[in-house]
Amino acid sequence: MKKRIVGVVLAVLMVGALAVAQDSMKKDAAPKPAVGPSQALLDNWNDVGRKLIAMAEDFPEDKYDFKPVPAQRSFAEQLLHAANTNYFFTNPVMGLKPPPGEDPKRDQYKTKAAVVEFVKKSFADGAAAIKQKGDKGLSDLVVDPFANQEVRVSDMAWSLIEHSGEHYGQLVVYYRIAGLVPPESRPKK
Repeated sequence: MKKRIVGVVLAVLMVGALAVAQDSMKKDAAPKPAVGPSQALLDNWNDVGRKLIAMAEDFPEDKYDFKPVPAQRSFAEQLLHAANTNYFFTNPVMGLKPPPGEDPKRDQYKTKAAVVEFVKKSFADGAAAIKQKGDKGLSDLVVDPFANQEVRVSDMAWSLIEHSGEHYGQLVVYYRIAGLVPPESRPKK
């Protein structure tokens, strides 16, 4: 029995020593260099897009018109709004007119598949605009149609990332009220 306890203690100590050694190796290694400004912007744009796309694909289609209260947008309308608003960044950056001031109507996107495709396209188009601009183009000026003021491309993109994040948070509430767990909150496999 004593030999068994000693063996277990030694095994635990060895595992602990290996963990400490790995941690100290991380500290000794030189940190990775920072990514460029356009790559940092693109990474954040794609990350919030990934989250909203995952929700659009995951939420049950029979609950797409769910509203926590009648005055709120439905789940589908929230996605359509967030995706459409991306074009207030993408269009000016690409030299196009901003989209109309109103969100797309739900009857234009009748199915879950249509909404998912619109959300995917809006983030893909924004990512393409960021890539096209690159680091140097992030300081280019475009007109913010809401403020009728010139702003840097990077500033406009960051504000749309924040906007998408706000809608992500609202959609988390829709999930919870509907008795569901959002994809980001599920245990990772």
